[in-house]
Amino acid sequence: MAITRDEVLHVARLARLDLRDDEIEQLTAELGAILDAVGKVAELDLSDVPPTSHPLAVVNVLADDEPHASLDFDQALANAPAVDGPLFRVPPTV
Repeated sequence: MAITRDEVLHVARLARLDLRDDEIEQLTAELGAILDAVGKVAELDLSDVPPTSHPLAVVNVLADDEPHASLDFDQALANAPAVDGPLFRVPPTV
């Protein structure tokens, strides 16, 4: 399945990417190759393969939540680029 230059430009616009002409050409070729590879997988007969979310049996290995003392203000704000009293100072959002 071929991907067109216009489709690459559309995806770049959605991702807010400003691409040069050489990057557009490179991505057109690379994305076309990716779509070709996916197309080959789609040609396989996978009717007897059960759907999976992960190829390996993954088990959560999370530790139990246990309460402990939290950081004091000085420790929490030690690496902050800017503070305002006991608060992080951040630039305003638009």
